Amino acid sequence: MARRSLLGALAGVTGVAGVAALAACGRVSTPTGDVVIPPTQPGTPAPRTLVYGKDPAQYGVLHLPPGSGPVPVVVVVHGGYWRAAYGLELGTPLAVDLTNRGIAAWNVEYRRVGAGGGWPATFTDVADAVDLLAGPVQQAAGGRLDLDRVVLLGHSAGGQLVTWAASRERLDPGRPGADPRVRPAGTVSQAGVLDLVAGAAANLGGGAVVDLLGGRPDTVADRYALTSPAALVPAPAPVVCVHGDADTVVPVDQSQRYVAAAAAARGDARLRVLPGVDHFAVIDPDQPAWAVVREEVEGLL
Repeated sequence: MARRSLLGALAGVTGVAGVAALAACGRVSTPTGDVVIPPTQPGTPAPRTLVYGKDPAQYGVLHLPPGSGPVPVVVVVHGGYWRAAYGLELGTPLAVDLTNRGIAAWNVEYRRVGAGGGWPATFTDVADAVDLLAGPVQQAAGGRLDLDRVVLLGHSAGGQLVTWAASRERLDPGRPGADPRVRPAGTVSQAGVLDLVAGAAANLGGGAVVDLLGGRPDTVADRYALTSPAALVPAPAPVVCVHGDADTVVPVDQSQRYVAAAAAARGDARLRVLPGVDHFAVIDPDQPAWAVVREEVEGLL
């Protein structure tokens, strides 16, 4: 559910570990390899890699804009049908674009199917990564993050994960991801898989939903109830779904189903359908579709 060629200069994994990076046209070294950083504004601090677990995939990269004052923050979660073939580099151009506009970005990696992910690991990873904002990420930012202005942003499978995370307060204590430390001011889903029951029935991603949850809705119904964003409405804060009507990877009805469920539950959710836009334009900073996404993020902030 990802197209690496879309990202231009992004390099493949090299296996070099560490946390140092160059601020402009440089690299940030992560536990799973080097990631190329697109050009940033002069004075932009070097990105920082922080880990939240022992697995090599349990980390994120913090991008800060120049300056010393408080800044809002966007949590970026990449897609790829939750599969190990796709990684955090997909979110890097978006994180850099946001940073160049004065917004901090916390670009999150997580365990994926085929490399230790699936139920419940993928979900606890995203929850832990978001909650890290209130501790080590804030410390690494020198206290600059305004945690009252946090927006969750995710594409495709990442759209499912952030919209699920937006409703973590609805989970009973003890459930994976319950009791959030950080509560977003809003969420933007980019072509997200937001109704997992319908996604399983439609065999999206060649069985990706079933692989994620370890079974079909009739065999592990409780998992679908705990993870499908459409089953967890209403989210406590606004949710905006941005979806192209030419998307053949995740059909627009996935966002339509979520917004309809949220409306029925008297939640604050709305859909922006982009005519003629495919699945990947919403994560390409050179495309008008990304400008629409960014506008929605900035509106929520």
